[in-house]
Amino acid sequence: MSKSLNLYGGVGVGLVALLTGAYNFADRNVTPMPSDAPKMAAEADTDFMLIAAAQASDAAADGKFGLGRPALPEEVAAWNLDVAPDGTGLPVGSGSVEDGEMLFSENCAVCHGEFAEGVGNWPKLAGGEGTLADKDPLKTVGSYWPYLSTVWDYVHRSMPFGAAQTLSNDEVYAITAYILFSNYLVDDDFVLSNENFLEVEMPNADGFIVDDREEAEKHFWTAEPCMENCKDSVEITMRAAVLDVTPEEEGAADEAAAEPTAATEETQTATAEPAQEAAAEETPAAEATPAAASIDTALAEEGENVFKKCKACHQVGEGATNKTGPVLNGVIGAKLAHVEDFRYSKTIVEMGESGMVWDEANLSAFLAKPRDFISGTKMSFAGLRKEDDIKAVIEYLKTFP
Repeated sequence: MSKSLNLYGGVGVGLVALLTGAYNFADRNVTPMPSDAPKMAAEADTDFMLIAAAQASDAAADGKFGLGRPALPEEVAAWNLDVAPDGTGLPVGSGSVEDGEMLFSENCAVCHGEFAEGVGNWPKLAGGEGTLADKDPLKTVGSYWPYLSTVWDYVHRSMPFGAAQTLSNDEVYAITAYILFSNYLVDDDFVLSNENFLEVEMPNADGFIVDDREEAEKHFWTAEPCMENCKDSVEITMRAAVLDVTPEEEGAADEAAAEPTAATEETQTATAEPAQEAAAEETPAAEATPAAASIDTALAEEGENVFKKCKACHQVGEGATNKTGPVLNGVIGAKLAHVEDFRYSKTIVEMGESGMVWDEANLSAFLAKPRDFISGTKMSFAGLRKEDDIKAVIEYLKTFP
């Protein structure tokens, strides 16, 4: 017990000594609070607001607020860049599709593709015609935008990415013209200017309505809301299973699609054999596969690898469809512009109508320098530099008669 008392006593004496020392230090070293110390009023912010309001009132009396200076005309012009749908704000200038193609390739294609088809996640500027009613519509300048002024305004104000407002007015007109051409809205010899700007008709110009919800839906937020017994009765009108929104068991749909009935398989086989026989009878042996006997398999395999440079725009083989460029099935020996549902440039159509065909000589010349072979072609690809690559691609295309 005596040891515990001694311990507590020692701790108590130590605390008294510590507190005494701290008090003496504070008394000697801390500056005392003055008796008339200034205080910040709680309404200080309000005072400042009243002072500012009074100054503004006095300044308004003589038309001067005393803040800064009036903006110079050139300073206002630097910010006043908007172009209205009626053409207000358009500067004088012009630009052609031909010039726009080169400018677009140099300034825009890295993100939007050579044909405005988009690269990666960067937006597509062309295509999407007739898709607005689809489940997943493609909204581009040609399919969705109602006003051409928005295109000009945005390119002028914000493009190219990382170098905004470095394009001249004429360059913006030219790029806008090329975007129109990429959407088949103008011909390849078109020149856009401030004078014919409003003559360009955008396909979706009538696809928008004026937002009048402030008045048309006013009754929704001005009427007294119903808080109870708002409907006489509640009925179930449809079930999720009927609406086809209930997820099926995993893999069920795939299995159903992958298991055709035996009868179906037999029918397909029975139908295919007579069809093949009939096709063989109708097609003379010499015309069945004109290039098949002369195809160099090894060279065609090399051509398949080179064709990777073309696959972004052209498809071949079963199920091929037109993309930015036409399907190339059967191109060897066909007339120029032979794909009926693809919109070619005016020049290539005229060449086809004259009877020119894609023989190996013409195809070689085109693949080497497309723009030299067809003036005004939409294909901005510079061409294949190596003659061996050209031969290989042609050999590969022969495999798709």
